[in-house]
Amino acid sequence: MTSRIGVGIIGFGTVGTGVAKVLLDNAALIRRRVGVPVELVRIADLDITRDRGILLPSGILTTDAKQVLHDPAIDIVIELIGGYDTAKRVILEAMAAGKQVVTANKALLALHGEEIFEAASRQGVDVGFEASVGGGIPVVRALMEGLAGNTIESIYGIINGTSNYILSRMTREGESFDAVLKDAQQAGYAEADPTFDVAGIDSAHKLAILVSLAYGTPVNFKEIYTEGITHITPTDIAYAKEFGFTIKLLGIAKLVDGEVEARVHPTMVPSVSPIAQVDGVYNAIQLVGDAVGDVVLYGRGAGSMPTGSAVVSDVIAIGRNLLKGAVGRVPVASFRQDQRRPLRMKPIEEISSLYYLRFMVVDRPGVLAQIAGELGRCGISISSMLQQGRREGQTVPVVIKTHMAKERDVQTALRDINRKAFVSEPATLIRVEGRDE
Repeated sequence: MTSRIGVGIIGFGTVGTGVAKVLLDNAALIRRRVGVPVELVRIADLDITRDRGILLPSGILTTDAKQVLHDPAIDIVIELIGGYDTAKRVILEAMAAGKQVVTANKALLALHGEEIFEAASRQGVDVGFEASVGGGIPVVRALMEGLAGNTIESIYGIINGTSNYILSRMTREGESFDAVLKDAQQAGYAEADPTFDVAGIDSAHKLAILVSLAYGTPVNFKEIYTEGITHITPTDIAYAKEFGFTIKLLGIAKLVDGEVEARVHPTMVPSVSPIAQVDGVYNAIQLVGDAVGDVVLYGRGAGSMPTGSAVVSDVIAIGRNLLKGAVGRVPVASFRQDQRRPLRMKPIEEISSLYYLRFMVVDRPGVLAQIAGELGRCGISISSMLQQGRREGQTVPVVIKTHMAKERDVQTALRDINRKAFVSEPATLIRVEGRDE
């Protein structure tokens, strides 16, 4: 019988430090849960001199990843270097050497997940990636095991803490996007280059993983419609409040007639909904199963210790499997590899939604009638309309909320309206999730 589980880490940054701390600080607890000691054998990183604020056993650090990949004392390799090419090579080499793998690399899995899953199946090893979505939130295991008996009807997720922090501050304080972003960078919540976060790319990576697990389908990341929050203004947030909504950057997936909707964009959600209450850097994911109904998972979506917690949960699960000779008990991609089926991803033009539309127009007679007429010609019905104040001859906002409409029709109408002489700037569009009243 195996007397211990050996672990090696490649990449000793923020997350790697958190993983090492959890493994060392909670060693006794982990032993009780697994049944044998889980021993941190070696850590590889290019920088082994920087103080991480953690006391490590002597001789554990190395600059040579090969010492982790090919050490017979190491059963589980944890990849935490990030990026694409090098990380993929590390994972594939680890699996070829018969090692089990744990990773937090959502970008890699979003783009090359199928290759990695197939390699794991061929090599007869497990790959854990709980930390790739939602930080410390156990959403991956929820989909793979806890909700395995359900058809997942929909997924709604706040899965990027930086964007949620920015939108939360804008909503609470009425500040502009640029002002709050600057504060977020100074506070360390946003990177110097925040593009991945505020443009929705990070959320789309995570959504791709969730869709793959929920629906057992390969996901082409490029087919996920992705729109960020840079165009959201305090004006739109204020109007959202008037309608009883809050603006959040959501990853949304739905299974509709055997096809998958997968999209990331700012979304108005009812202010009374659980997802609207998620504040600051926290994440939340709402899963709707046909049997279980609504399940909401909430917690810290990033950071050294929350993400380290998720990584170690995978180490424990794999360690338990190793002791029982049960590697592959749960298929690495939730469905058996030979049971995964490609599903059509619906282009954004084909989705139906409620819409918030804001037009900046010259205040003169007949403008509202022309806007309503163009929407009507495209088959779009108006649910409510706001125009506050009169400034004849000057620019004023006209805000419209629609009934359910097809994206293609809405875009056609906006193109026509934006060409009108009375329109001072392109219309703002924000999709709305809620009941069609």
